[in-house]
Amino acid sequence: MQDRPAPISAALESPVGEKPTRARYWVLVFAVALAVITYVDRVAISWAAPDMQRDLRLDTGQMGLVLGAFGWAYAMFEIPGGFLGDWIGPRKVLIRVVLWWSFFTAATGWAWNQISLTVTRFLFGAGEAGCFPNITKIFSAWLPEQEKTRAQGIVWMAARWGGAFTPPLVSLVILRVGWRHAFEIFGLIGPVWALLFFRWFRDNPLDHPALNAAERKLLASSAKLSAGHADVPWARMLTSGRVWLLCWQYFCLSYGWYFYITWLPTYLRNGRGMAIESTALLSVLPLFLGGLGNPVSVFLATRLNRRLQDISRTRRILSCSGFGGACVALVLATLAPSAVLAVICFGLASFCNDLSLPHGWAAAMDMGGKYAGTLSGAMNTWGNVGGALSPMVIGYALKWTGNNWNLTFYISAAVYAAGILCWYFLDSVTPLEGTASV
Repeated sequence: MQDRPAPISAALESPVGEKPTRARYWVLVFAVALAVITYVDRVAISWAAPDMQRDLRLDTGQMGLVLGAFGWAYAMFEIPGGFLGDWIGPRKVLIRVVLWWSFFTAATGWAWNQISLTVTRFLFGAGEAGCFPNITKIFSAWLPEQEKTRAQGIVWMAARWGGAFTPPLVSLVILRVGWRHAFEIFGLIGPVWALLFFRWFRDNPLDHPALNAAERKLLASSAKLSAGHADVPWARMLTSGRVWLLCWQYFCLSYGWYFYITWLPTYLRNGRGMAIESTALLSVLPLFLGGLGNPVSVFLATRLNRRLQDISRTRRILSCSGFGGACVALVLATLAPSAVLAVICFGLASFCNDLSLPHGWAAAMDMGGKYAGTLSGAMNTWGNVGGALSPMVIGYALKWTGNNWNLTFYISAAVYAAGILCWYFLDSVTPLEGTASV
């Protein structure tokens, strides 16, 4: 006769004085590793772009369409990816999307013309779209309230630093084996992660044997958010002014930031006349400082909130400051007399950009609750509409103005200024569920 499982209430009782285990932090390890992989795979094309343009005979307008294809697909499939995580659980969704995008990372090296390359990058973006909404869904269930914002800061620092240290790696691989084989090599990383994640992770933390009773008690409340459901309040989300403000601020953030993973190498090589080896080293700075902005923002938020006792106001102050600083830094970049000074300005802009990043994702968790996957997917959808438009606008602006790079920076600075207004009016803490009007 099989033993019956212990009642949940009994499972949550812990011996007096027992400390919670730290099994929950493994979800952060997996999330950090996945964030690095996503940015290695997506940043690689910016360093291969000049060689792709030469081999496939693409002008700047055509390359802008190729770079934008990822963003459009990423935007289109964010909400479906987040909804699937809410519905069937992030474990099933993440395994599928990682294997999908890994295949199309490798397939990027098999392109033979603009159409094949554009289609491949579109399908690659469709796969990556499910990543961060499902990470957010995992955090909402696996972490207690006080650890969620910090976790988002760590993940985005890892994502930015993954992108930051990709350039020297990608340029080295491209120089050794060519851009086609480089993408094949990068496509092998994701399946390894998927296998390890499949073996360890469970959607509901209370189902995992590594947690002791004290940690189960700690996560009892958040674990309720792991339950699968399909009853997303679509009408409420679509008509919510707060949801639209959350989405638009992420549009503004992503529009300016996408320059660093698309056109920056081309700007340094063609606009500043630098060699590929020099650009690879110099371009580490914007993504590195952007990554640093995340833990700095969390650190400042913790201390500012102790004084204000108002997390919504704390997020508003830091995010508005970040958007304002990014706007000013991009304008200063247009005045820089050298490539080094210009990249320093880009680095400051990227740092300020990411001061708001963990607060946007934390707001999606607070506002979304059990719909965190769907709401964060909606936010990231709109962000990646900005990310898709950015390289396309830059490509055609360069084509129509005879490579006037400063104009593209002024446009990005204006978009950053709009982000300040979004955060100024955003209530980032009141949950959507259970509110009569939002």
